[in-house]
Amino acid sequence: MSTEETIKLLSKEGDSFPVPISVAKMSELVNSMMTEDDDETDEIPLPNVKASILQKVIEFCTQYKTKPMSEIEKPLKSNVMSEVVQPWYAEFVNVEQPVLFELILAANYMDIKPLLDLTCATVASMIKGKTPEEIRRTFNITNDFSPEEEAQVREENKWCEEA
Repeated sequence: MSTEETIKLLSKEGDSFPVPISVAKMSELVNSMMTEDDDETDEIPLPNVKASILQKVIEFCTQYKTKPMSEIEKPLKSNVMSEVVQPWYAEFVNVEQPVLFELILAANYMDIKPLLDLTCATVASMIKGKTPEEIRRTFNITNDFSPEEEAQVREENKWCEEA
């Protein structure tokens, strides 16, 4: 087995994670920071990503490098993620909502399209086929519309429910 060169990714807390360069380059942000600093960059700070989330991001990228995730069909064919992607990826996003949302933010910040696609599809699967009231309960969103305002919004957007 060849030993691949690594680069250290630094989390918000300053924790250092040695990662194979090919895995780290899945992040367009990391890739561009490496190419800008051709003079042997050995650490890349990621001040917007917590250590616990960065570990999950690295886990995803490592898996993706060896067994790429199948493309996610749009619109989603199911709200069960194991019917949308391979089992490993479905289990990967089977996490608490705060972790899922932090993964979305990290994937967006680090510019890792497959991870962003997976995490956003997971949120979409949580919404798919639900009423506004069920969505509010799922995401703990308070309804700050008066009944009159809500009726007005429903009337103005009736066209999208007819599709």
